[in-house]
Amino acid sequence: MFLHGYGPSLLQGALLTLGVAAASLALAVVLGLVGASARLSRSRWASRTALAYTTLVRGVPDLVLMLLIFYGGQMAINALGDRLGWGYIDIDPFVAGVLTMGFIFGAYIAEVLRGAMLAVPAGQREAALAYGFTRWQVLRRIVGPQMLRHALPGLSNNWLVMLKSTAIVSVIGLSDLTNRGAMAAGNTREPFLFYGAVALAYLAFTALSELGFAWAQKKLSVGQAPRSTREAH
Repeated sequence: MFLHGYGPSLLQGALLTLGVAAASLALAVVLGLVGASARLSRSRWASRTALAYTTLVRGVPDLVLMLLIFYGGQMAINALGDRLGWGYIDIDPFVAGVLTMGFIFGAYIAEVLRGAMLAVPAGQREAALAYGFTRWQVLRRIVGPQMLRHALPGLSNNWLVMLKSTAIVSVIGLSDLTNRGAMAAGNTREPFLFYGAVALAYLAFTALSELGFAWAQKKLSVGQAPRSTREAH
């Protein structure tokens, strides 16, 4: 029998892992856009707040933040709930995992997007506005595509790291791929088999992701001169 009958369980865990990673990426991109805009803002308060956010996240281990948000956040919410007369609130591990992963990688993506924004010449934006483009049209047609092309390598790297880092959600009881692999390994006493299967699954996820990002990079580079040609000029 395939993986001693634990194959379907690992598949469910794999789908849950992909769900956590995808939802976390969506949240991280939103936070990254806000953080990058704040870092480039003329507001000193906004810039310093964003800098404090990125500095905090890059200085604290992911596992510590996961435990802090899951356990500490639940205690804080229930302490507030007691004062307001609410009942006990149990934070869902999936929600806690997504919030934590999104919060962590939002800081890294903020730096990626900030660099991508700075890579787009400001003169193009000013020229488009002078020709009567709205700010939304400037973002959608001129700044956005170029910014995405510059940001894509950093985004792909953060996605790959995030995808592998989802393994830490197993410590808060979420039945992801790693958690299910550990349970199967414990029940059958065959850790090499099941942890090897988990490793191969993550390897397949990252390999497919790299192919997808390579395709996206190729599509976004249509009409662009090769780098060697640009450097020669």
